[in-house]
Amino acid sequence: MVMLADQYEYVIGGDPDRDSIDLAVVDTATGAVRGHCSDRADAHGYTRLLEWAARQAPGRRVWALEGTGSFAAGLATVLAEAGEDVVEVSGGKRTRGAKSDRIDAVRAARTALAREQQAEPRARGLREALRQILVTRQAVLVSRTKAINELKSLIVVAPEHLRAPLRGVPLATQLQRITELTCPEQATVEHRVTVLTLQSIAARIQFLIAQAAELDPELVKLVQAHPAGPVVLREPGVGPVVAAQLLVSWSHRGRVRSEAAFASLAGVAPLEASSGQHVRHRLNRGGDRDLNRALHTIAITRLRCHAESRSYEIKRTAQGKTHRDIRRSLKRALARRLYRRIQAATTPAQTGDVRAPNAA
Repeated sequence: MVMLADQYEYVIGGDPDRDSIDLAVVDTATGAVRGHCSDRADAHGYTRLLEWAARQAPGRRVWALEGTGSFAAGLATVLAEAGEDVVEVSGGKRTRGAKSDRIDAVRAARTALAREQQAEPRARGLREALRQILVTRQAVLVSRTKAINELKSLIVVAPEHLRAPLRGVPLATQLQRITELTCPEQATVEHRVTVLTLQSIAARIQFLIAQAAELDPELVKLVQAHPAGPVVLREPGVGPVVAAQLLVSWSHRGRVRSEAAFASLAGVAPLEASSGQHVRHRLNRGGDRDLNRALHTIAITRLRCHAESRSYEIKRTAQGKTHRDIRRSLKRALARRLYRRIQAATTPAQTGDVRAPNAA
């Protein structure tokens, strides 16, 4: 990919906040700042920003925005609908120098100018629906686990006549028995409050279990609606949750330029750390950790019940590799395989804005 200065006359850097967006126009030929603008982050503000950009940057222009998946999501959508070119810029590390929204907007434009490879904003539509389900489901599971731990801790310190029926039984039985608890008039204050808190936590757990049960079928529908969904689901060790994470991280054709970039995004591509006559590599602790966890889940599942992966483990073990080394190598191979499967199953027309099932 050629640099932006070879394709565009202007780069419009954007620094978004929750309620406002600051823009700065930078001339690609000279690097000079042609103007600043700030407006509200709403529909009317986006319209005014577009009109301002047309006046300040009348030639070939590209928008370099931070946070296209968060604060700048609305502006990025409006720009895409208007046919504007948009690239994504990461926030990067803060320096000790001056800091303001205008300075950050200029920094975003100049960062994009200096980069050889540009990242497209993540797709909306079906990809965003999958992401929302994953985020909500994870929050529900975390809250459910926390509530269950609270319940177990409370049972441990409960009075013996309340604790005895709840010990050594499954969670479902505990919830049922807690629901049936009563509080007689002559009960002590400790008994009354213990029953109240047990039933409060139990009701919360039952609500969260019902929420998870409602989200899981919807997640399966969304994955199957994706052009690459059925292909990914046929891979050994890949279930609906893992498949959804793979598709969310991949986003759309063109965002991840190669299988090597996909592996780097997942944090499974080793980083070179050579110096002088010493040639070595180290682990990549960065990247999309949710994608890394998805590949880890596939790897450990395959090593347990997939014949080809088990044969690979036996061969590499005989070569002196540890189980951890083997798992890392397998994750890198899985990134390559799954990226190619997703790319082969999709076309540019299919991944532009796939509607969710039953969408209006």
